[in-house]
Amino acid sequence: MAAAPALEPVVIPAAGALELQGATYFARPPWKVDLVSYYTTIWQPRAEYYFTITLDPEAGAALGGLTIEQTRGVDTNFPFFVERTSAFLGRPRQQGPRVPVQARFDSDARRFTLSFPEPVPPGATLTVVLKPWNNPAFSDTYMFQVTAYPAGPNPSPAPVGFGTLRIYDPDWR
Repeated sequence: MAAAPALEPVVIPAAGALELQGATYFARPPWKVDLVSYYTTIWQPRAEYYFTITLDPEAGAALGGLTIEQTRGVDTNFPFFVERTSAFLGRPRQQGPRVPVQARFDSDARRFTLSFPEPVPPGATLTVVLKPWNNPAFSDTYMFQVTAYPAGPNPSPAPVGFGTLRIYDPDWR
């Protein structure tokens, strides 16, 4: 019996996406997320959580979406202004052009689902800004798992890593 031929990934030049058996993959997925917040005490209002990822220039596909899910932290009820979610090219305090983003938040799962109507091209550095009503009520180390999805049909998820946010009690001394 002859061995079946090995399946070769097909690169589709027009879309720039790597497709295999009807699914879209990153050739080189993003592998790291940075999480920054300049407001880090409990109950602090006007906090913003900046999640930054860099796409490899050889990613093979543009970024079509992200999920950001709280996986650790004692306060699992602090709400977000979902409609104020934003994204831009660059890093916090080095903001470049805005990137259109659509956001949904499942409060039971503590998961944001983000999609980019104009996919983010390989080689770009993207920052997504999540805005809670206020910081959590309890000090703790909060962790958020980030997963990237390539733009294209049937995107295959690529785990990016965890963003860590430390929330402190105020120093009243």
